[in-house]
Amino acid sequence: MRTARFTLDPAFTVGAVNPRLFGSFVEHLGRCVYTGVFEPGHPTADAEGLRQDVLELVRELGVTAVRYPGGNFVSGYKWEDSVGPVEDRPRRLDLAWRSTETNRFGLSEYIAFLKKIGPQAEPMMAVNLGTRGVAEALELQEYANHPSGTALSDLRAEHGDKDPFGIRLWCLGNEMDGPWQTGHKTAEEYGRVAAETARAMRQIDPDVELVACGSSGQSMETFAEWEATVLKETYDLVDHISLHAYYEPHDGDVDSFLASAVDMESFIENVVATCDHVGARLKSKKKINLSFDEWNVWYMTKTQAEVSALDWPEAPRLLEDNYSVMDAVVFGSLLIALLRHADRVTVACLAQLVNVIAPIMTEPGGPAWRQTTFFPFSQASKYGRGEVLDVRVDSPTYDTAKYGEADLLHATAVRAEDGSVTVFAVNRSRTGALPLEVALSGLELTEVVEHSALADADPDARNTLAEPERVVPHPVDGTSLRDGRLTAALEPLSWNVIRLR
Repeated sequence: MRTARFTLDPAFTVGAVNPRLFGSFVEHLGRCVYTGVFEPGHPTADAEGLRQDVLELVRELGVTAVRYPGGNFVSGYKWEDSVGPVEDRPRRLDLAWRSTETNRFGLSEYIAFLKKIGPQAEPMMAVNLGTRGVAEALELQEYANHPSGTALSDLRAEHGDKDPFGIRLWCLGNEMDGPWQTGHKTAEEYGRVAAETARAMRQIDPDVELVACGSSGQSMETFAEWEATVLKETYDLVDHISLHAYYEPHDGDVDSFLASAVDMESFIENVVATCDHVGARLKSKKKINLSFDEWNVWYMTKTQAEVSALDWPEAPRLLEDNYSVMDAVVFGSLLIALLRHADRVTVACLAQLVNVIAPIMTEPGGPAWRQTTFFPFSQASKYGRGEVLDVRVDSPTYDTAKYGEADLLHATAVRAEDGSVTVFAVNRSRTGALPLEVALSGLELTEVVEHSALADADPDARNTLAEPERVVPHPVDGTSLRDGRLTAALEPLSWNVIRLR
């Protein structure tokens, strides 16, 4: 196979990686919360009912911002139900997932969960702009963030949380362009209520960071027009606009599935173009950043039947996709796409964190384990901090039905503060190893610290309850750095991490 090549030079960069790029998402959906992060009575549960085995894995995963409580769930959410004595909290029907919500885990428990992850875990709170509006958003903000001396801040203290939660990052609703969303709105309707909510929240705190709802996907009929209309109303009031994207193979088209990041990069670039067009029309020097606050591999085609069959159970098993090596390679490629646009994608949330299309799985009363997708995320979060270098690949290509000609190599590189560099690379070929050469210009690097790969002779290999460590990254021999040139062989269908110093 022809060698894939690119050059790294510190004079050519994309931008600094915002730690929020390694965010995740906890929604009241299926078993993400109940028997996921929260299971009183579990052998590892702490006094607050949080599973410590899950907390350990979340820390290892390297999660930063955690978006909550939805997702579709938030469009029917009454925040008041989730605070105060647990025994007094009402049970509610959740229309989004046809389930019964007990509210045993609520706002205070969410903040406590973040604190136990560690100081890197930042709250990212969504407000309900589906069935509720400006007044309820302001009440939630006052309850969560005002120090004391008002009815709602004093109520928080009465509930046992004297110190304010300090939530800086807020989502103004969720997927309001989607007809499936409770309280779905047109772009004009949503733009107005988002602007009114943003303006009022900034009256309480001018320094809040706000995310307006963008399109739920690039395939939406209203895509780009939605962003333009919403931003016309909100441009000077918000900091980010959201993007959501999920990928799965359709009709057995694996080649297109492996190139899913082609669509993700196009999505990002088209939203950036739309944002900048609106900014130009408004003659604004401000740049709107992107919050890719839902992304993953999700076998969505089976979800509708799962949900339709429900009769309002508590915490049903929903969206519990079991990921293969192939899924993990696509997942890693999506991470590469986010890093390659770190100049404008400043928030990203892997959906979701536990059990629901998640890198971490649990069994009620039993163990927790890592899915195949756990490893690309944890490695990217650990080694993908610093400045993203501009990578322009010269790669062999292959044909896809959805995206035309696609590169077999998908890659990026991040330079840390200490000058070390990590290359993240995916080989999309299912049949052959891909030779790689990287020319290093202006980088004082002399050795390969590590080359690890996630790959397997069986691309359908998975981690399960019975075999929780069937798939793990393995070391790769033969990778070398001599005279300013890195050479490596990327195994077929593989996610690779090559660390240089």
